[in-house]
Amino acid sequence: MRGGNMQNMMKQMQKMQKQMQEAQEELAEQTFEGSSGGGMVKIFISGQKQIVDVQIKEEVVDPEDIDMLQDLVLAAVNDALKKVEDETNQKMGQFTKGMNLPF
Repeated sequence: MRGGNMQNMMKQMQKMQKQMQEAQEELAEQTFEGSSGGGMVKIFISGQKQIVDVQIKEEVVDPEDIDMLQDLVLAAVNDALKKVEDETNQKMGQFTKGMNLPF
């Protein structure tokens, strides 16, 4: 009986490992959009936290106020990163519930 339980547990672990890998691959293929200034600045980040596109509307570019543009870009990047993190926690958290494991 013990050998059967161990074998079942190993099968469960392999299944969970495969599901985790699939979830990670899904995340890697997603693109997340962060924005600021009411959509004046948009940042697109992959699930692997790589910036893939930056869009800045012309009317927000003011040579007299570079600080504002920098703040808008920073806010948009942080917004996109938070969305990646939230989605990662949601997808991967199901595998680590109750285990106290970082991922």
